[in-house]
Amino acid sequence: MTRPPANSSVPPPGTGVPSLPAVPPQPLPPQRSTGGAPPASPPPAPRRTAFAEGVDRLRAAATTEPGRLRIIGALLAALLLAFGAVTAWQTTERSAAADDVLNRSQPLSSAAADIYRSLADANTAASSGFLAGGQETKASRDRYEKDVRAAAEGLVAAAANSDAGSPSAATITKLNRLLPEYKGLIERARTYNRQGYPVGGAYLRYANEKMQKEMLPAAEDLYTRENQRLGDDYADAEPYPWAAIALGVLALAALGWAQYRTYRRTNRVFNHGLVAATATATVVLLWLVVGHSVARSDLDDSYDHGVRSLNALHGARIASLKARGNENLTLVARGAETRTVGARKLDAYDLDFRKNMDTLGKGLAVARRLADDEAGEKPVAAAGADMTEWNKRHAAARKQDDDGNYRQALDLVIGGKGATGECFDGVDASLAAALDHEKNEFEQAAGDGLDAMGLLPQGAAVLAVLGAAGALLGIGRRLSEYR
Repeated sequence: MTRPPANSSVPPPGTGVPSLPAVPPQPLPPQRSTGGAPPASPPPAPRRTAFAEGVDRLRAAATTEPGRLRIIGALLAALLLAFGAVTAWQTTERSAAADDVLNRSQPLSSAAADIYRSLADANTAASSGFLAGGQETKASRDRYEKDVRAAAEGLVAAAANSDAGSPSAATITKLNRLLPEYKGLIERARTYNRQGYPVGGAYLRYANEKMQKEMLPAAEDLYTRENQRLGDDYADAEPYPWAAIALGVLALAALGWAQYRTYRRTNRVFNHGLVAATATATVVLLWLVVGHSVARSDLDDSYDHGVRSLNALHGARIASLKARGNENLTLVARGAETRTVGARKLDAYDLDFRKNMDTLGKGLAVARRLADDEAGEKPVAAAGADMTEWNKRHAAARKQDDDGNYRQALDLVIGGKGATGECFDGVDASLAAALDHEKNEFEQAAGDGLDAMGLLPQGAAVLAVLGAAGALLGIGRRLSEYR
């Protein structure tokens, strides 16, 4: 029997292994050389921001009616709250400026004018007392001391209300330094004058020069700065709050559109919440426009018939004080100070007197034109009559002095009845009465303007919140119909 070899690979019959079909070799994908590193995985997709996802959600919500209603309600509430906030902000600023006009700027402006008046009147009283020599009256001395005291107190009050480091504070510091120096010169002039030494006149002229060239210009600068601050406060208080008005009109238009849209979709004429929101927005807008218009009108009146009149009267009073001081110094200097006009040499103090009297006349004309009632016009007319008589008596005094009759001229200036001093006192008293009247007119008009905006900021804020709540409730009522 023939056997197959032991190492034969031929399988025995009946035990054959099925053969696999031949697969042709597949080419490998090309490999990029990476220096032995494994191939990089693809970068992950960028993650979307919360804002983008929110926009998508909002866009998806806007495709449904409930989503649209929610968006409309949120926009209406935001618009009403913005209207209330801007109204409260702008009216608060204007109320604060109006309060500054009434209680800060104008009182400080008048205080600066009073400082000027007190200094000028002290200078006038000092020169009048000097002319009287050893017969200086107690009334003249008391007047001088009272004016110096009033000027010092005014400077203290102005310093307390001025900003540290401001130009006004520097001016006040300068006046506080010059006032004691001036008083010292006046006391020396009085001392030498009582002893009969001519050097007393030189000291008085030096004191007057310090007053005219240093102190009064500094006081006038302080008055000008305070007047500028007053004008700035008026400029802040009077402009219309256009941003708030525009937001109010926009809010009403949006509320009107929302109600029209509701009517078109539901055939319901009124939505109580939206109607309430519209009513509150209308009240705030009308209150804003009417209240500010009334306040603006009152502030304009306080400026036209208060501040302008006060400025004219202050200018006239200062001119009268300067004129009186120059009139006295004409007799003190007795021709020692001259000025060449054309081909003539004229007394310098008399020339200044004429200029100041012209300024006084112009100031009285302006004040009389601005006076809006008989109570304001009457004292100005009386001051004008006294000024006319003053000019006549001054001309007579100058004629006596030019003729060498110094004693007669002195009596016509500082004497009793019939002297120019009587006219000066009449002008000063009339101007003081006119100033009191115009100050009351200003305070009443400015106070009315401030009151017209009194509760507007608080009222606008409360009504705006109520309006926003009404809009949300109205939209919420519509949303409930989809549940």
